[in-house]
Amino acid sequence: MNGVTIRPMMGWPVGLVIAAAMAGFAIAGVVVCVRRRGSSDETLTACIRRTLLPLLIAAMALTPSIVTTTTSRAVNTTDVVVAVDVTGSMGVDDARYGSQETMPRIAAARKAVEGLTGMYPNSSFAALRFGAAGTLDVPLTPDTLAIRSWADTLTVEPTSVSAGSKLDAPLDQLLVQLKAMRENRPDDAIVLYMITDGEQTASGARRTFSSLRQYLDDAFTIGVGSKQGGKIPIATDNPSGGTPSAKSDDAGPWVNDPSTGKPGISMMNPDNLHAIADEMNGTSVIMDDSHTITNAASAKRSTRWRLSQTPKQRERVSPVIWPLAIVTTLLLAWEAGAWLALSRRMI
Repeated sequence: MNGVTIRPMMGWPVGLVIAAAMAGFAIAGVVVCVRRRGSSDETLTACIRRTLLPLLIAAMALTPSIVTTTTSRAVNTTDVVVAVDVTGSMGVDDARYGSQETMPRIAAARKAVEGLTGMYPNSSFAALRFGAAGTLDVPLTPDTLAIRSWADTLTVEPTSVSAGSKLDAPLDQLLVQLKAMRENRPDDAIVLYMITDGEQTASGARRTFSSLRQYLDDAFTIGVGSKQGGKIPIATDNPSGGTPSAKSDDAGPWVNDPSTGKPGISMMNPDNLHAIADEMNGTSVIMDDSHTITNAASAKRSTRWRLSQTPKQRERVSPVIWPLAIVTTLLLAWEAGAWLALSRRMI
């Protein structure tokens, strides 16, 4: 559906001021022309021309535009897959993200995801979280708002369902999704960001991530937390849908180490992060007081674009001032020619 509207290119305040001033000049020109009628050699044509000039400038300041609605969208052919660790250790309050302020690791993960949407504003995203298992929460979509909303809702999984930290928990889900993406979009650049503290506490050897290598153009493991570590708060289900919180019980507010009966200490493991990144031919970046997600920008993103259809309608505003500019230029040229002819007659 198309329509005509006014959208001042310099903003409503400036546009209205310019339009009002030009309208004032046009009215003043008409008044002067009427008062000097009979006592001046100014012709009616010259009066009309000089009145039209400020009116055209006023119209351009208000910027008449054509509004069209469309469901098509130009999307960069870079597909970003984000996997976020939500195990209990992500609740430890020892992470830093570009400042000295400490925050829970899950909060740093949220900031990292939000930063990714800014780094890849026109790309497609898929998002999954992993704790006891890997879960695809957001299928591949160009809607960065959906990814930001998903990030805002990320919380650590309740301690009651936790089975320890398994770094390979998202592997099966990633393998399925990346394989489908590569088959459906063979020319796209696929970049994986795995955000975790790198801690492995579950029994058994970790599976390798090298099987993902064939589907990826680039990969990053993003480390959150500190080597010093911290106590793990007990996370409980919140029936109201809010963030799981640490609550006191007979054992205290912290997760206890079964071997000692005392609060366990969770530490970020950079060695695991480096190892997983190496298995994917990727890079490991640790978030700290001087590093944010911008330090993990991929050099292998695509520069190509495709048109995609979305269910959401979007407005496209196209300014239409070129006809007014052409007429204004012609009137100015006419005015200059008339002034030059009059000057020569007066010599």
